[in-house]
Amino acid sequence: MLIGTFMESIGYIGRIISHNDTEALGPFIMQQILILMAPALFAASIYVVLGRIIVALRAERLSLVRVSKLTKIFVCGDLFSFMIQSSGGGLMAMRNSMASLGQKIVLVGLAAQILWFGGFMVVSAVFHVRMQKYKVPVEQENWTRLMYVLYASSGLILVRSVIRMVEFGQGHDGSLISNEVYLYIFDSVLMAIVVLLFNVFHPPTYLRQMTRYSEGVGLIERA
Repeated sequence: MLIGTFMESIGYIGRIISHNDTEALGPFIMQQILILMAPALFAASIYVVLGRIIVALRAERLSLVRVSKLTKIFVCGDLFSFMIQSSGGGLMAMRNSMASLGQKIVLVGLAAQILWFGGFMVVSAVFHVRMQKYKVPVEQENWTRLMYVLYASSGLILVRSVIRMVEFGQGHDGSLISNEVYLYIFDSVLMAIVVLLFNVFHPPTYLRQMTRYSEGVGLIERA
């Protein structure tokens, strides 16, 4: 999360510099790639937190995907989309005939990210529903609140990815890319809310509480 926030911040610094010097290639590349890719790192943090919630609750058997593989599967998928988007963003920043190809590559990367996020939300929801069938030896408020933070953060990143996908699909003459305000509303603001959620509802704090209450107890099936 911290690295993603740093990348996003540097990306917007590059955008400010690029706004004042439209011919400078370096700042343009900086903002094009970093702003595009930073949410993939936010997503990776969300995947890791879900795995730790399941382990902290000693509820591995309720997970749709084996916990030892859950984080690896989704982080690897996220890394895959990250690499596709970064390569596409690099080509787009060249401002030549390769820019069109870069745009298509970015679309593929965003589509992969959306697909992966959809799968993650299904896994999260199935785990959540299964947990409702058991008496858990932790304060329910702790783990459910953190789950809702993951849902909210995932939803915001998903909306952002869909909007960016539409933006790149419209091309350079599209309404989204032609109006800078849409970038700030559907990217900057949404990602700022994700960062705020993770700071207000700090996962390590909740995870420590879950571990303290559930350690050595396990789940008790609801009668």
